[in-house]
Amino acid sequence: MCAGGATDRRRVATQPTEGNRAACGGLTRLDRKPGVVYEGAVRTDASALAGQVLIVGFPGREPHPDVLSLARQDALGGIILFKRNLGSPTEVRDLIAAHQAASGSPMMVCVDQEGGRVARLRAPLLELPPMRTLAATQDEALVRDVARHLGRQLRTLGFTLDFAPVLDVDTNPDNPVIGDRAFGRTPDTVIRYALAFADGLEDAGVASCGKHFPGHGDTAQDSHLSLPRLEHDRARLDTVELAPFRSARGRVPTLMSAHVVFAGIDPKVPATLSRAVMTGVLREELGWDGLTISDDLEMKAIAAELDPAEAAVTAIDAGCDALLVCSDVELALRVRARLAEAASDERFRARLEEAAARMAAVRARYRPAPHVGDEASLLAALDPTGTASLTARIEDALARSPR
Repeated sequence: MCAGGATDRRRVATQPTEGNRAACGGLTRLDRKPGVVYEGAVRTDASALAGQVLIVGFPGREPHPDVLSLARQDALGGIILFKRNLGSPTEVRDLIAAHQAASGSPMMVCVDQEGGRVARLRAPLLELPPMRTLAATQDEALVRDVARHLGRQLRTLGFTLDFAPVLDVDTNPDNPVIGDRAFGRTPDTVIRYALAFADGLEDAGVASCGKHFPGHGDTAQDSHLSLPRLEHDRARLDTVELAPFRSARGRVPTLMSAHVVFAGIDPKVPATLSRAVMTGVLREELGWDGLTISDDLEMKAIAAELDPAEAAVTAIDAGCDALLVCSDVELALRVRARLAEAASDERFRARLEEAAARMAAVRARYRPAPHVGDEASLLAALDPTGTASLTARIEDALARSPR
């Protein structure tokens, strides 16, 4: 529940849909009917609302004072950790716990833990090969099992969301950023194995995040460095790029946007900033009713073209519900201030409330595991026996695969 004596609150009702697990999964839908009670109410003052849609990264392995301050004000949606933040399992757990303790309600705690070259955490956690290699096992049950085990390990440390699986279809061999991060080169392969991975995380009580909507697999540029553009017509996008995202409805609770221009939908701005993409295609055409998260607003695809604080306003207006600011805490504070300022407009404020409500619903549904005390108990809870068994199963499946 909210602190601060707010009198006008929005509630979110979580609607179970086919394929969801009642224990911890599901998509969220805004419900403005009176009398609907949901854990995770949203503060109505603009400054708090603005912070509640932010997921912030920070330097170092110690709790960040400005991030702690936001959490104490109930003005922070979540944090994201990178290798620069991560020490031993005990240090990771304690860092997360310190930030959670500052917040009046559970924050989202995120990490990019795909496998292969995109894995922030290493042993004693399960170390996975690239997603394409996992798919080469041709064993959906195994993919789900490894994701379930990884999810349990992440949740034991305090993480609540994994920015995986990649739903991009790897159709460009010269793509510098996706490649073997994708499960395959056809939509069917991606759908089969990426959704099995998402199911495994869901089984463990960790939110998955499909990325990068509406598809980053055919680009020839890295959006961390420049703004990619795809010239495909809508028919091609429907057949290839959009197919995995269409199938994700009901099985993946969150999606991440792509900083890519899709000329067949909106030739003027990247998807993250496009109402035609994030609302028109995603919500109205595909019927997506989960949480949408922007990719990092510090990436050159956005920051080289537009002030990230202004981009934040445009992204929320376009249909993003949460915004990533992955390293610059000062920038995150400036983004928060700009969003609060923009909330003086009644229409934008309503959109910000809707975004914060979706964020609150996911925060309330996906929670860290109970705190494990001493180091020995924590290491045991990470289940090294299970890790060894699954590593051997992957190796055996690959040895038998006709790859």
